[in-house]
Amino acid sequence: MDCTFKAVTHTPGIIIWRIEKMELVQVPQKCHGNFYNGDCYVLLSTKKVGCSLSYDIHFWIGSESSQDEQGAAALYTTKLDVYLGGSPVQHREVQEHESDTFKGYFKQGIIHKKGGVASGMRHINTNSYDVKRLLHVKGKKRVVAKEVEMKWENFNLGDVFLCDIGKTIVQWNGPNSNRQERLKGMLLAKDIRDRERGGRAEIKVVDGEAESNSHQSMEILNSALGARTSPLSAGQPDTTADQEQKAKLTLYHVSDAEGEMKVTEVATRPLVQDLLCHEDCYILDQGGTKIFVWKGKKANKCERQAAMARALEFIKAKNYPKTTNVETVNDGAESALFKQLFQRWTVKDQTQGLGKVHTKGRIACVTQEKFDVSLMHVMPEVAAQERMVDDGSGEIEVWRIEDLERVPVDQQWYGYFYGGDCYLVLYTYLVNSRKCYLLYFWQGRHATTDEMAASAFQAVALDQQYDGAPVQVRVTMGKEPRHFMAIFKGKMVIFEGGTSRKGGSDPEPPMRLFQVHGCDPSNTKAIEVPALASSLNSNDVFLLMSSSNMYLWYGKGSSGDEREMAKKISSEIGQKLPKDTEEIVVEGQEPIQFWELLGGKAPYASEKRLQELVLDYQPRLFECSNKTGCFRVTEVTQFTQEDLSEDDVMLLDTWDQVFVWIGKASNEVERKEAVATSQEYLRTHPVERDLDTPIVLLKQGFEPLTFTGWFTAWDPSKWSGGKSYEELKGELGDEALSCTPVPTTNTEQNCFPPDTLVNKLCCDLPEGVDPTQKEKYLTDSDFSLVFGVTKDEFASMPQWKQHKMKKEKGMF
Repeated sequence: MDCTFKAVTHTPGIIIWRIEKMELVQVPQKCHGNFYNGDCYVLLSTKKVGCSLSYDIHFWIGSESSQDEQGAAALYTTKLDVYLGGSPVQHREVQEHESDTFKGYFKQGIIHKKGGVASGMRHINTNSYDVKRLLHVKGKKRVVAKEVEMKWENFNLGDVFLCDIGKTIVQWNGPNSNRQERLKGMLLAKDIRDRERGGRAEIKVVDGEAESNSHQSMEILNSALGARTSPLSAGQPDTTADQEQKAKLTLYHVSDAEGEMKVTEVATRPLVQDLLCHEDCYILDQGGTKIFVWKGKKANKCERQAAMARALEFIKAKNYPKTTNVETVNDGAESALFKQLFQRWTVKDQTQGLGKVHTKGRIACVTQEKFDVSLMHVMPEVAAQERMVDDGSGEIEVWRIEDLERVPVDQQWYGYFYGGDCYLVLYTYLVNSRKCYLLYFWQGRHATTDEMAASAFQAVALDQQYDGAPVQVRVTMGKEPRHFMAIFKGKMVIFEGGTSRKGGSDPEPPMRLFQVHGCDPSNTKAIEVPALASSLNSNDVFLLMSSSNMYLWYGKGSSGDEREMAKKISSEIGQKLPKDTEEIVVEGQEPIQFWELLGGKAPYASEKRLQELVLDYQPRLFECSNKTGCFRVTEVTQFTQEDLSEDDVMLLDTWDQVFVWIGKASNEVERKEAVATSQEYLRTHPVERDLDTPIVLLKQGFEPLTFTGWFTAWDPSKWSGGKSYEELKGELGDEALSCTPVPTTNTEQNCFPPDTLVNKLCCDLPEGVDPTQKEKYLTDSDFSLVFGVTKDEFASMPQWKQHKMKKEKGMF
């Protein structure tokens, strides 16, 4: 077995094997993404998570593969799982029904080819021009290209097609295809050219709505496909499961104690982690769209190894399609997708915050460390994880919604929020001397519907005043994000009801009780609660205020930092009271007057609170659409900045916040419906999510660190690989995206010695040399001498890498 999996290392990345004569044969990296429909494959993905490695094993089944090959792929998957200690997540993938996770490994797309090992098909050698195929390209983010018969009857008006005849690749864009689909088709064509042809192929583009503008390219198509004799069909829309369907969760207990599978329903949505018992195995049915098998760490070996087989039996019993995606997960090594189907998923021995965890008896404690704002710009991931763009020291302006208009709030009342009002808070801060803005709109629990609508409308109006630069954040009373609290520097007070406007109708109550949460200026707020003894809690600090005095009540479980912050906030709340009226009361030593003010003694929460466990959820990126009348969500796995295309409205879910990213070229309807889309996403989530989760609305080019920190190596100038579809197409003239191949022979008459080209200004170059392509004027031997690689190797590199190398060698 060690010999079989000798390619497996601890290096992050993917390894692919094909089943050939019932043996595993590794697929060359340059052929990754190409799958023959007559074959089966095994893919291993290795990712670094913190200080450890996580593994995903996928076995892919071609539509024309044999039962023996399918069985061999499943067997090798099990063996590889054992080889890696039983920790990998296993996935069953069927051609044309691949999971989002699988598609995420292939940024340029997946190609389904005809044939397989049995018909003598080998993965293509670079520079082979003996090719004649038609690829039907579908998808916007992670495209899949299927090889179909070369005839016009296989074309339609809604998709993109690549006619590949070796030295020329013609991209035909259906009139109803969108810009993103065309861009992805073009990037796939470039990938084929660079990886399979060593850069020596010409790419031509035909837009189906303007075929008359591409005479030469249409002649090539008609020569390869024959004349088109009938109108093209409209095409089938991409099939995506309805989000409502995905939210139908059912958990089953699986047992084979009597020699046959017995499935018992355990629970339906909402699911909780405690339903899973370590001694058993379970099937989680996501509305028939996907099946999960959870293997308890103490379940017997036979049950664990038969997990995939049990899932297939379950699919058959339920009459689900054979193509239904299956994922098996191990107890303690669950995938992010599986965890997010449960209301609350925690990891043992982890606690919240940056502090180090230590234990004292049975109670977990956290040593809080001071938040270091200097880390955020050096390490954006810190800003994202802490939900802080800075330390809150920027400038603020606050308005209250009054008669549906914005009315400025006096600075002395900044930080005071009343449950009967709505407020706008504009926060201005500097990043590299450039002004950036956060626009919070806070909505009180008792504000009218008209006022809530007006707050959203006024936020849009204020956003337009600043040319769309502000990042908009909807804040619901009681769900304030950490940064929102930080800008008021520990002096934030939330009144349950009433209003701060002049002539407010509600009289001042004779008694107010505030619960203080927080241990430093970045996370402290005082929230009004009913002035009753039952509202107290031994773990917190409370302020009891009457018209003449104030009690500061310290619960036994409150910390010194919490008590210190409560003192500071009490000095703000008690400004109108006479001096020296504040009295500190320790739990258990309350005077009679204290209980009288609260209406008498009553039982209250007095058990010591455990440190809140970290909710173990990973950020996830989605493309959301409501165009067909059904709300559909498509996940973009292995996401990078390139997945944020200008045409789209995207949703990044970090669990306690939902970001809605609006591309510059997104359509007007989707832009207007962005907040409603995010609320619909929360409503239809498989777990019953809190509908008051903060929603952050941001536009392309104005992303804060709390957003960009979730992406690796964020580059504000980099979109869709650096260029739009129009820019890529425009680079190569009217009809073609020509690769302008690098000369490969020494017979070229216009070559020059390296010393006449390297580090030379335009005015010093030999006559006729294009200063942007100086490498074209080197002989093969001189090229290798200057660049250290051959012309073929250089041509197969990504464009950014070519530019980098040209700069380093003085050839830019």
